[in-house]
Amino acid sequence: QLQLVESGGGLVQPGGSLRLSCAVSGCSLDGYAIGWIRQAPGKEREGVSCISGSGGRTNYADSLKGRCTISRDNAKSTVYLQMNSLKPEDTAIYYCAIRGSAWCPARFQYDYWGQGIQVTVSS
Repeated sequence: QLQLVESGGGLVQPGGSLRLSCAVSGCSLDGYAIGWIRQAPGKEREGVSCISGSGGRTNYADSLKGRCTISRDNAKSTVYLQMNSLKPEDTAIYYCAIRGSAWCPARFQYDYWGQGIQVTVSS
């Protein structure tokens, strides 16, 4: 059974960094697009970043451009999201999700989702 498990979240001060990990089990990552999506209380879901199946294409939300980097290690079946210069408005639950396609979706058309992990940016 395919499972996605996020880790690396927690409490960080403004200006700090976090690296989120998404471990995928039950299938190979090869060739599948993986994305990170977040949702803050009272706000709509927001696509944070996505990496294509080949790893050759990535995209980022405007709110995070220049502050985060998505990467994948197919051998470890893990996708990473490095976030720097974090702001209080980055506080949200972060989800990773996999799509049964090599291409990142236009919005949230992913096939399997993780349970999510809390990221809190506060002093």
